[in-house]
Amino acid sequence: MCWPFISSIHSSLTFRGTACTTAGPEHLPDPVVSDIRRIFAETFGVDIINPLAQAYAERFTSPENGLLKEIADHTYQHHAHAHMLSGHLQGRFLEMISRLQRPRRILEIGTFMGYSAICLAAGLREGGVLHTIELRDEDADVAEGYFRRSNMNGRIILHRGIALEIIPALQEDWDLVFIDADKVNYTEYYKLVLPRLTPGGLIIADNVLFHGKVLESPVNDKNAKAIHAFNAYVEKDDTVEKLMLTIRDGLLFIRKKINVGLS
Repeated sequence: MCWPFISSIHSSLTFRGTACTTAGPEHLPDPVVSDIRRIFAETFGVDIINPLAQAYAERFTSPENGLLKEIADHTYQHHAHAHMLSGHLQGRFLEMISRLQRPRRILEIGTFMGYSAICLAAGLREGGVLHTIELRDEDADVAEGYFRRSNMNGRIILHRGIALEIIPALQEDWDLVFIDADKVNYTEYYKLVLPRLTPGGLIIADNVLFHGKVLESPVNDKNAKAIHAFNAYVEKDDTVEKLMLTIRDGLLFIRKKINVGLS
């Protein structure tokens, strides 16, 4: 059986006729390693995370359940923007954070295929609800189908439309917010949700390294510029604590201080 190295590119790997029967990356043939690096570079532009390290981490992480694996497989095979999926390692990470926090209300900005929503909803406390917002109807239709099949059905509420218009109308206080939508509006999303974030609540922003393009000097890509501006905006906010992690394409953890000036 082939070892599952990088979920984000596994469907497009070319094995060049080589069978992969080992359980670890140290035994991968050189042509396969070359293909991993080539496809990763073509897809993301820069090796932010060593693909073999990613593969090794996934090997020692609890596996996806059947539905999540189905979502991932379908996305990698059929969606033109499959790299947007949170995937195995990040999905498990989000689930772990949610289970540790036990939130009552979660907001997700950017549903995509529903993978990350299902992961995050796993940590909801009794009676908790996750609201997720998706702009594209086609993606929302697919996600809605997966939500109905999950054991989270009824605990995940899907909203369709423009997040900047939907968020103010929700009138909820959020314990956990996951931002993974259009990059040019990250700062505006942050400004909208921070006042409704509970003290000690957590915002997680995805793609804060934006395929390594924020590391360029100067930063030229439009989305990378927006992400860099967002990172800088949060950096200057003294009402929150920040932690940037080099997981996948970068995650920024933003915790609202319980007592501003004391915590």
